[in-house]
Amino acid sequence: MHAKDILIDGYGRIQEEVHAVLDGLGPDELHARPAPDANSPAWLVWHLTRVQDDHVADAFGLDQVWLSQGWQKRFGLDLPRHDTGYGHTAAEVAKVRVESADLLTGYYDAVHEQSLQALRGLTAKDLERVVDEGWDPPVTLGVRLVSVLSDDLQHVGQAAYVRGLLQSTAA
Repeated sequence: MHAKDILIDGYGRIQEEVHAVLDGLGPDELHARPAPDANSPAWLVWHLTRVQDDHVADAFGLDQVWLSQGWQKRFGLDLPRHDTGYGHTAAEVAKVRVESADLLTGYYDAVHEQSLQALRGLTAKDLERVVDEGWDPPVTLGVRLVSVLSDDLQHVGQAAYVRGLLQSTAA
């Protein structure tokens, strides 16, 4: 198995979990926050998707799906167009509202497809390419891709936890 195959498998698991966590959630559950400063499932999935879109596009010299495929307009959020959610305040988290989970899964699937296209063309040598010199040591493509994978899985896990809290209090 090659490194790119492991990455493709890992990113596929994010997609599976995104679909699972959003399945059957209505607007109330999508925007529920277990505490005033906590994140909602909608925000968590939007954020993990924005981070993957932003970071993978940057690392491969691609346009962000958010802008190039019109997702920013479809969401219509009262946030700056390049916002990824990093460092959001509770008030900014509250601005991420969607009418249905379909919008979130649609955007995630579009980002996932672009990510897969980029990953399929990887060579072992590509993973050593420096993509961000702002860190010590500089960040390679391999490290960036694993970082995004880790961050996305953490956020989808958080969304699943919130979903579980909602379901346990509704029962």
